[in-house]
Amino acid sequence: MTSFSIFFFISGFCSLVYEVVWLRLGMAKFGITTPMVSIVLSVFMAGLGLGSWAGGLFIRRFDRSSAATPLRLYSLIELLIGLSGVVAPFTIEAGYRSLASSGAALAWNSSSYYLVSGGWIILALLPWCTCMGATFPFAMAAIRKLSRAGSEHSFSYLYLANVLGAVLGTLLPAFFFIELLGFRGTLRIAIALNCTLALAVFIFSFRSFDSTSEPAAAGEARQITPERGSLWLLFTTGLASMAMEVIWIRQFTVYLGNVVYAFAIILAIYLTATFLGSRVYRKWITSHVGNSFNAAWIPLGLVALSPLLFADPRIPIPESSLGFGAVRAALGIALFSGLIGFLTPMLVDRWSGGDPDRAGAGYAINVVGCILGPLVAGFWILPWAGERWGLCLLSLPLFAIGFVSARRLRSNVSFGTTILAAFLLVLLTKDYGTKFPDRIELRDHTATVIATGEGMNRRLLVNGTGMTKLTTITKMMAHLPLTFHEKPASNGLVICFGMGTSFRSMMSWGINVTVVELVPSVPKLFGYFHPDGPELMRSPRAHVVIDDGRRFLERSSEQFDVIAADPPPPIGAPTSSLLYSEEFYAIIKRHLRPNGIAQVWCPGGDAATMSAITNSLRRAFPYLRAYESIEGWGVHFLASMQPIQVPTPAELAHRMPPEAAKDLIEWESDWTVEDIFDDLLESVKHPRDFLAGDPAAPPIQDDRPVNEYFLLRSLDPKLPI
Repeated sequence: MTSFSIFFFISGFCSLVYEVVWLRLGMAKFGITTPMVSIVLSVFMAGLGLGSWAGGLFIRRFDRSSAATPLRLYSLIELLIGLSGVVAPFTIEAGYRSLASSGAALAWNSSSYYLVSGGWIILALLPWCTCMGATFPFAMAAIRKLSRAGSEHSFSYLYLANVLGAVLGTLLPAFFFIELLGFRGTLRIAIALNCTLALAVFIFSFRSFDSTSEPAAAGEARQITPERGSLWLLFTTGLASMAMEVIWIRQFTVYLGNVVYAFAIILAIYLTATFLGSRVYRKWITSHVGNSFNAAWIPLGLVALSPLLFADPRIPIPESSLGFGAVRAALGIALFSGLIGFLTPMLVDRWSGGDPDRAGAGYAINVVGCILGPLVAGFWILPWAGERWGLCLLSLPLFAIGFVSARRLRSNVSFGTTILAAFLLVLLTKDYGTKFPDRIELRDHTATVIATGEGMNRRLLVNGTGMTKLTTITKMMAHLPLTFHEKPASNGLVICFGMGTSFRSMMSWGINVTVVELVPSVPKLFGYFHPDGPELMRSPRAHVVIDDGRRFLERSSEQFDVIAADPPPPIGAPTSSLLYSEEFYAIIKRHLRPNGIAQVWCPGGDAATMSAITNSLRRAFPYLRAYESIEGWGVHFLASMQPIQVPTPAELAHRMPPEAAKDLIEWESDWTVEDIFDDLLESVKHPRDFLAGDPAAPPIQDDRPVNEYFLLRSLDPKLPI
């Protein structure tokens, strides 16, 4: 069975590579919103479940054939999965271009757009994910014919190898391949491996498999457990584990920093612990029989709550680095993930007894729970209950299962101890938000948002990341392009609301202003940071749109005199890289009126990031200027399709309406408007200065988000990218 272990290790690796890349390509084309992310992940999991179920039914037709037949079918499936690396990105791109060029998207509301774009995602991904799910019953059928002894546990054997491959399929792209090769280059690695695997399985099928096997008698070599109960347990563990994974990302991202690496680390910890739990199960089955496995259910509800302890900011683990954040996450989620890794293959083994049909059905039930988990957590539990009480809610059915198991084992004392420990854990731990005693905390399906502080020290945090502060820099994001615009502007667009400062400053010009914000709760806090915020929101000149910035522009035909983009921190987040890419600037150009100006704010970054951002802007716009902010950090880029004239400080000050001038110096009482512009113009930077920092850095593109993947060059700045 060693060959099958190698086959499924490679298969698991490739599947996770495809999932990571497809998710990112889908977000780039159809919006980096929570519903779109949920659609992509749900389609992936739905395909696995459908393939597992349908594959089990299909392979029954070959019960009387030799082992060569299911092996050759398995080889064909792996070849088709390799083909997906080419076809799926092409289909995603075709769907995006079709929607963008049809004009129909302009008339759709957000729900309609999700429906249509979700249909494209299903068309692009579901067939290939179905193939991935079918690999289990096909391989199990071959194992059953080759070796009846031990075949009743073949699912757990394949699951073990598959999960180990998935761990590497999560880590290697995130930390190595994508930074060096981009998304499509990473896909080519997976395609090559899938094709090689298909060829190896096909050659393997020509070994001496002449004899045929009779189908197993019902119940042969299978330990019977209550069928309905097993399926409910598979469904419950799938739902709980995937729902908790969504909550873990919110809990630990504040300690892990960069969203890309946070997701990769949490997923890798989950998969590694799952692998270790599965390995323990494989050893356990050699010496244990009967229902003694019930003991594993008793502590499951308690360990599901362990993230509450290690996400507590008072725990003496530093918050200063990615490594310490990974330690927190590992301590918080590894034990629960290990138990899930033990229990899931055990349940499928006991339900199926090595029967590929039953294994496919059982695994499909588990996957149905995995599909619903992220949706339930993202759209209901997190907005309503938050991270802490969300975990408590999800642990309740696990405690119920533990109670039933304890009664069967007559181990009520053990269960009572877990209940007491869980009560103390909930009572004594604190959330990250408690670091800010005086705060307003809002939750929605996208994020947990905190507003805290007083006066000029007010802060805005989204999922624990500080977004901005009250600063004249954010005022200048609006005033700078408006004053450089030769004629009085009639309208403007602000991408990213933040504290609302840029939106407020643009409104002071007396023009129509549209502002786009991804997180629904953020604009609700406008009045906390600016007392006149609620009044401005009621103005007929103000238009607040809750949407992904790129997706909004793709669905809009409106043109603007000025566009101010303020990509949210950290600079390495996907939400930022998609607003610094060459493709995004191509979209912006279509929405600028003649002589229109786009302002793009960049807080700074390593040499490669600054070079890549500048390169993207230069390739998109023929005219580009750059100014260091008045606080001496960060850069305002001004980009246009026409030459940008540079007035004197006095001319710039003269162009400002009285309300706008008053707004600009609101927090700079020792300066005049002319002083501010004089300081700004003296800080001019030539774009070639940024390009010189790393001349080899490519422009940021949807396929090469240089700012987002930086681990290798942080270890060796001379590394070519």
